[in-house]
Amino acid sequence: MPHDSDTCILEHNRPSAVMWGAGGRSYDQVSFAISDALAHAAQRLAPAPGARALDCATGTGWTARNVARMGASVSAIDIAPELLAAAKELSKGFTPQIDYRLADVEALPFADAAFDNVISTFGVMFAGDHRRAAGELSRVCKTGGRMVLATWTPDGAVAEFFGLIGAHSKEPPPPQSPLSWGDPDYLRALFGGAFDLQFESGVNNAYHKSEDAIWQWYLDGFGPLRALHARLDSAGRSALRRDVDAYHAHYRVPAGLLVKRDYLVTIGTRR
Repeated sequence: MPHDSDTCILEHNRPSAVMWGAGGRSYDQVSFAISDALAHAAQRLAPAPGARALDCATGTGWTARNVARMGASVSAIDIAPELLAAAKELSKGFTPQIDYRLADVEALPFADAAFDNVISTFGVMFAGDHRRAAGELSRVCKTGGRMVLATWTPDGAVAEFFGLIGAHSKEPPPPQSPLSWGDPDYLRALFGGAFDLQFESGVNNAYHKSEDAIWQWYLDGFGPLRALHARLDSAGRSALRRDVDAYHAHYRVPAGLLVKRDYLVTIGTRR
């Protein structure tokens, strides 16, 4: 059912809100580096002019703006106030205007079948309760409407990087892995009862000057690395930096670094 408050962040997602919000406006640079994948998802959504569209876990608003460029009327939600503040600032003067709201993807403050289109790019996959989040996306998408998700795959560059962070954090992995959302079979189990699904693979190409440059890029804007770095002692920080540099050394090309990250685009039509 819809919720009365558009500021309802569920308790189990509050630590994630703090972590992801830590990068603030600098998170926009993280989105810039994956902007080819964000554009891929928005172009597959292909909203009709005037369609109502919802971007879940918008971050600093890249996908919301991509969808609005196609003429859709866009609402966009996120659990991190710092990211929403950046999204609003970066979207000033944007036409059509985007309705940004603080809200939890597991408790969307919208009526049933409120949207013609629903999209989430590397966002809903980090929800604490996958089935609840999937249920909410299904609930607010009208019959015949289109849903598009961009999610990292369970293996490859992103999985390896999250494994590196996990090894240094020494904390147990989340009960439900975000990377499960990159498995078509898992998505069929989540959404197959509500959507007819298609899948398309993609590769994000990110270009950085050096290991030093990408380290600073992560440290400035990427919440999980910022949070980990902040709680480590000096020896732990040095070890983390050494391993991150070694990880990125594999992506050296003559011009600097070319990091390739596999992802999955899911395209669903609401039954």
